[in-house]
Amino acid sequence: MKVIITVNYDEMSKKAAEIVKKQIKEKHNTVLGLATGSTPLGMYKLLIEMYKRGEIDFSNVITFNLDEYIGLSPDHPQSYHYFMFHNFFNHINVKKENVHIPNGIAEDLEEECRKYEGEIEKAGGIDLQILGIGVNGHIGFNEPEESIETKTHVVTLTEDTINANKRFFKSAEEVPRKAITMGLGSIMKAKKIVLLASGKNKAEAIKETIKGQLTTKVPATVLALHPDVTIIIDKEAASLIPDEDLKEIEVII
Repeated sequence: MKVIITVNYDEMSKKAAEIVKKQIKEKHNTVLGLATGSTPLGMYKLLIEMYKRGEIDFSNVITFNLDEYIGLSPDHPQSYHYFMFHNFFNHINVKKENVHIPNGIAEDLEEECRKYEGEIEKAGGIDLQILGIGVNGHIGFNEPEESIETKTHVVTLTEDTINANKRFFKSAEEVPRKAITMGLGSIMKAKKIVLLASGKNKAEAIKETIKGQLTTKVPATVLALHPDVTIIIDKEAASLIPDEDLKEIEVII
C-alpha cells in the first residue's frame, strides 16, 4: 500500500488525474472503475481539461461505475447516472456504449447485479479502480456489516451514509434507502486501485483503513490485501494517522 499525502484537495485531485492519464496513455482501451460523490469531482474536472488540450483520448476507454441508487431513473438529477454524464462523460469523447452504470430501476434487481458482474468479466476486468470512502469506512456502497458481500449486490444504506448524502437532496427523507453496488470482491479484482479522501470528516475512516487490521466494520480495511493500492489524501484526511502506522507503509508527501 502506498499513501500520498497532499497539501490540499486540489493537489489530491491533480495526483489522481495524472495516474488516470498515465494509465490510459499506457493502455488505450483501459477499463476504468469510477466513483461518484464530491471527492472525485476535482479529478474529473482536470481530466476534462486534459482531454480538451489533447493530452488524453477516451475513445477506446470502457467504464464501470461502482454503484447506483435504487428507485432513481437515469435522468433523475440525484442519480449517479445523471451525475456521471453531467460532470464527466458529456465533456469527453467516451463512447456511450462503453459506459456502464447499474440500472437502479431494473425490474429484476438480482438479475441486474448478475448482468453487471458479467459485463465486467466480458470487458476483461477493471484495470484501474477509483474509490472514495464513506465516513463509516464504506467503499462503493459496501456498508459495515457482520459479513462481506463479494459480488455486485443490493444493499440497504446505513443512517451514516444517508446523513452524509442528504446534502445532495432536499431532505434526508428523499435519500433512497437502497442501492446497487459492486461487491468488495468485485473491487478487489481490479488490477490497480486508487482511493481518494479529503477533509477531517474522513480522517477516522482513513486511520482505520491504513492501520492494517481487517474488519467488516470498516469495509475499506480489505484494501490491505490488494497488491497495488494507492491512497491519496490531503493533510486533513491524514490528520489522525499515528506515526507508527506511517512507518509500516510507503508514504509520499
